Amino acid sequence: MTEPARRPDTSDMPAVHKVFRSSLAAAPVLTASAAGNSDRRALIANYYTNVLAFLEAHHDGEEELVFPLLIERAPESKILLEQSKAQHAEVAGLMGTARDSLGSWEAKADSDAGEVMRSLQALDGVLSPHLDQEEVEIVPLASEHLTVEEWEALPGHAMAHFQGDKIWLIMGLIRENFTQAQRDMMLEHMPSPARQMWETMGEASFNDLIAQVRQTT
Repeated sequence: MTEPARRPDTSDMPAVHKVFRSSLAAAPVLTASAAGNSDRRALIANYYTNVLAFLEAHHDGEEELVFPLLIERAPESKILLEQSKAQHAEVAGLMGTARDSLGSWEAKADSDAGEVMRSLQALDGVLSPHLDQEEVEIVPLASEHLTVEEWEALPGHAMAHFQGDKIWLIMGLIRENFTQAQRDMMLEHMPSPARQMWETMGEASFNDLIAQVRQTT
């Protein structure tokens, strides 16, 4: 008797999505906390630049590795997946606006703080419903139609295509939302250089930086 194919554990996706949800929800507090402080303004701007870079890599991975396979194997869901791609394009436009506002805020001081907050809130307003739909409708499709290996290719793709300057920040933000079992699995599947980086400096750097980011008073 042929054993049924193993299905991927897609429970990591909501934890990844929480990185975007919580970071964008914190935008009003974090931007306000940098008023009159150029060093903190640079810190918060860099934090969001890295989060946006991860969001871009995350969506690129879905479009390259997940959506084509789901369209092939679940053609009845093609309209849903095309809708999700269109949402990705809308999100990309809002990310561009947010990046521009972050750059202006860092360069021109407090005068552009309101624009940064509005741009990040506008992104959140479009992204959050999209993430909701993905978790309810697309992630179950992936669990049903993708192999374990296909699903597990997503994190490596995101790391390889990440254009920020602090991959350890993203790793730490994700690990905060993981269970201990998921954290252990993440390290187990991580390429040796990446695991060494995390264990020798990444975790300590993350703990130090995120404490500074969240010290708002």
